[in-house]
Amino acid sequence: MDASAIATANLDVLRKNPYPGRGLVIGRSSVDEAWLMIYWIMGRSAQSRNRKFVVAGNTLRTEPIDTRQMDNPELLIYDAMLELPSIYLVSNGDQTRTVYDGLLAGGNFDSALEKREREPDAPHYTPRISGMLDLQNYPGAVTLSILKANQANPAKTDRFTYHPARPPRGFGVGLTTYRGDANPLPSFSGDPLLLPCVGKAEAVLDTYWNALNAENRVAIAVKQISAQEGTSRILVRNRFTAQ
Repeated sequence: MDASAIATANLDVLRKNPYPGRGLVIGRSSVDEAWLMIYWIMGRSAQSRNRKFVVAGNTLRTEPIDTRQMDNPELLIYDAMLELPSIYLVSNGDQTRTVYDGLLAGGNFDSALEKREREPDAPHYTPRISGMLDLQNYPGAVTLSILKANQANPAKTDRFTYHPARPPRGFGVGLTTYRGDANPLPSFSGDPLLLPCVGKAEAVLDTYWNALNAENRVAIAVKQISAQEGTSRILVRNRFTAQ
C-alpha cells in the first residue's frame, strides 16, 4: 500500500471513530511550501462542549463559552499552540506552556515533559499528546509525544516520544487521545498516524472538520507556517457559540 492509500485509510478510520477525542497533526501542504499544524477538540459532556478556540497573535487558546458552567478548568482551558523563534508547539493541555518554558530555559522537549504525567481524570486517564515542529535547521524536524497511563498501574505514566521522518508534501503525522467511545475511554495505541494534508490550510481545515463526528466535535484550528518567511497564521472553526 502506498503512502496516499495509507493516509486515506487512516483518515477513514478517523471518520468512522465516534470519539477520537483531541487530536493533533503536523504536516506539509500539498500545494505550497507551508507547514501545517492541526489541532482539534471534541466533547461528550456539557463541560467539554462549553469551549471555543480563541486566537491571540500566534497563540491558540481554549476558552469557556459560559464561565458559570466550567469545572476543572486546569484540564480544559490552556494554550494549545505557542511559538518560539522557528519552533512551533501544539498540545492538548497546559503542557504546551511547560514545553515552552522548558525550551526558554535551555532544556529540550523530552526533559520538559518529564515533569508531567497523564491527565488525572480517572477512570479515563486521558493521554497528554504534544508535538513540536523545529525549523531552526533545514529541512525541519517533527517530534511527537504521548504520555498515557500504564496498563498495569494507571498511577504510573508510560512515555513515548517519536521522531518521524520529515513528511513529504501533502502528508502529516498525528496522534489522537482515544481509540473510540467507551467507558472508560480507551487510550490511543500504536505509532503516529500518517494522514493527508491536501490543499491549502482552508481545505485541510474543512477535511478534518468534516471527518470528525458531527455530534461530538467542538473546535478545530489549522496553523499555516511559512518556513521561508518565518510567519504563521491560524484558522479556527468553532461549533458552539454563546447564546
